[in-house]
Amino acid sequence: MHRTLKAALALLCLAELIASTPLPMSSSPKLKLSDITRGIQQLNRGEQVPCNDTRVAQVAFTDRKLLEQELLCQAATVLAKVTRCKKDYEPLITNLQSLHGQTNCSLSTDNEIYLRNFLPALGNFTQALYRRISATAAN
Repeated sequence: MHRTLKAALALLCLAELIASTPLPMSSSPKLKLSDITRGIQQLNRGEQVPCNDTRVAQVAFTDRKLLEQELLCQAATVLAKVTRCKKDYEPLITNLQSLHGQTNCSLSTDNEIYLRNFLPALGNFTQALYRRISATAAN
């Protein structure tokens, strides 16, 4: 029993070490999209989304006329404007910026939504891009 207890303690310490070590930024678009989706899920798992009552510009993720790069740029711009909780959203912003590669984009502030509603829409968009890349790679 003593040996089992030692092994369990070692596993717990290892799990804690792994959980506290930040994952390195991934380089492929597919992995970055996955990181974004996972980051959004982690934010939504909390008791409350950081700065959830902040009003942000609405991005038309379903607008087929806009290029994916433009939508990714707009999403990064929206999150970058949430200055109160910047550190919570910095990993998402970094991944979004590296995916679109633009320095600036057009963003209409005519329609605004709460951040708590923006994040699931962004998550759905990045999941759809991930699936599209996976399907393209499979063919």
